[in-house]
Amino acid sequence: MRAAVRRLVKRLGRRGALLSLKGIMAVGYGAGQVVQPTGDRDGLSLLLKAMSLDAWGWAWIAAGLIALACAWLRQPHDWPGFLAVWLIASAWAMAYLVSWWPLDESPRGWVVATLFGAFGLVCLVAIGWDEPSARSESPRET
Repeated sequence: MRAAVRRLVKRLGRRGALLSLKGIMAVGYGAGQVVQPTGDRDGLSLLLKAMSLDAWGWAWIAAGLIALACAWLRQPHDWPGFLAVWLIASAWAMAYLVSWWPLDESPRGWVVATLFGAFGLVCLVAIGWDEPSARSESPRET
């Protein structure tokens, strides 16, 4: 059993592990919006003009599923997963940022924008990383 888990982890790699985590978080956030939407809609006015909160929840789920599927692809074929999470997180970050300034609808919009922005920007950073070679993954000697 351990050998099988090790093979799966090795197959997934670090980029795949990051994409898996991002995918799980995106699916979870989207499912939360579909099952029990947020009561606080401050900062969401621009997004809600484009689609319902239910539709945005499904968009989060779709982005997460794309990330989970792409997690198993080798570099450079895994890029759609990183892009999907970045796009959905960026839409929410921009909506909250604009709701804070210039619309002045959400006084704490900049905080939420920062969180969603950072969530998405991790994907842009990681998309440029190369998967480490097997040789460089050995434990370092002290």
